[in-house]
Amino acid sequence: MQRQLKRYHDLLAGLSAMKGAVVAFSGGVDSVFLLHAARQALCERVLAVTVVTPYTPKADSDDARSLAEFMQVRHMILEQPIPNAIATNPANRCYLCKQALFGALAGIAQEEGLEAVLDGSNKDDLDDYRPGMRAVLELGIRSPLLDAGLSKQDIRDLSRELGLPTWNKPAGACLLTRIPHDTPIEMDELLRIDRGEQFLKELGFPAVRLRSHGPLARIELPLESIAACLDPLLREKIDTQLKALGYRYVTVDLAGYRMGSLNLVSPESRPGQ
Repeated sequence: MQRQLKRYHDLLAGLSAMKGAVVAFSGGVDSVFLLHAARQALCERVLAVTVVTPYTPKADSDDARSLAEFMQVRHMILEQPIPNAIATNPANRCYLCKQALFGALAGIAQEEGLEAVLDGSNKDDLDDYRPGMRAVLELGIRSPLLDAGLSKQDIRDLSRELGLPTWNKPAGACLLTRIPHDTPIEMDELLRIDRGEQFLKELGFPAVRLRSHGPLARIELPLESIAACLDPLLREKIDTQLKALGYRYVTVDLAGYRMGSLNLVSPESRPGQ
């Protein structure tokens, strides 16, 4: 913990040197921790902005609203359509999306007279395939958690120490990660995925992905949760509900949850989310 506290103090020192900041605030573990630190370092010179798109899970935007209120920070919801560049869910989707959305955040920072736009990238992101990080660098977005050398585990441990309610929140990702690349994005499909995944979470599976392959729903769960999902009564309930949402076939992926499992089908991609 001493090492982690040292990095946290380094984080606060770096933030304190800024003249104000917009924090890209999703309501996830990293952005909540970053916003807490920015609020501590910058006081009123911080604005949390949550970008809400048709591919943002509704639960995520709801969480962001309630968490910003809990943290007593100034908060803005920025609603954005699906950028034309990603309308077919291309393999470089994350890069194109970050270009558009962080470009909008940079505009807000300029309007508000705030020096920087901050994102929650951390040290572990360097070991993963994160095409969106290239857009972050190109736009001059700052990543204070990464600069302070904080890992995901550091952030979770410090969040718990600081009393932040998200310290053990499962990782999240946008709904486009549930759809194969080079598939035209339909609003009804996004809504079906969101409703289906929320239903599974309410059944007691917080770390779940509902990968959507047209008429087939492929459920990814941590390996230790698969047996519970296959309980006869629960299995029937899941099958009935997902078919009511429009799926013809419902499967459980025996390989379990893997970040970026749909990216594996693209020769241009490596695992992401």
